[in-house]
Amino acid sequence: MTKIDPSRPETVLPTPSHTVGPFYGYALPFPGGPEVAPLGHPDTVTVHGHVYDGEGSPLPDALLEIWGPGPDGSVPAATGSMRRDPASGGFVGRNGLEFTGFGRIQTDADGHWVARTLRPGARGGNAPYIAVCVFARGLLMHLFTRIYLPGDDAALAADPVLRQVAGDRRRTLIATEQSPATYRFDIHLQGENETVFLEFQ
Repeated sequence: MTKIDPSRPETVLPTPSHTVGPFYGYALPFPGGPEVAPLGHPDTVTVHGHVYDGEGSPLPDALLEIWGPGPDGSVPAATGSMRRDPASGGFVGRNGLEFTGFGRIQTDADGHWVARTLRPGARGGNAPYIAVCVFARGLLMHLFTRIYLPGDDAALAADPVLRQVAGDRRRTLIATEQSPATYRFDIHLQGENETVFLEFQ
């Protein structure tokens, strides 16, 4: 039997995995996190939904990070999603002018989330989408998915990621249009309606 010697890394056992929360619910949100679109921008869209666990119950303490390109498909270069006050060091939020493409949203007591961002443009041969990273209780690692906006069936059919997803599962990646510029996208962590999650290597 090998003796564990902390001074020799090759003898130390790996630390067991821990879940990713729930500390993020109070440690990571920042003022203006869901308000990604500059004030009054004509290409603003609202995307909202619920995060559900495997039993279909809403999660009141999940956290989403979203990122999307600008309407022309360009990658935002502006900084300032999490500006700090130089005097106090506290977060002061966005200035409402630049589009950074990044947002961080906490679900409310009903598991609901809402974000306002710019309608993403197509880039790199993909249909327009918003990238999503999901943090929630019980997860050993955060999850990645995409929100595709409906409207261009040809672009969705040609998207290289959607083409790899079984036909009956693609619906879990495509938002539902509720009204002009308002879309619903629910995230199911497990179960019959489980959202398709992506693996990055």
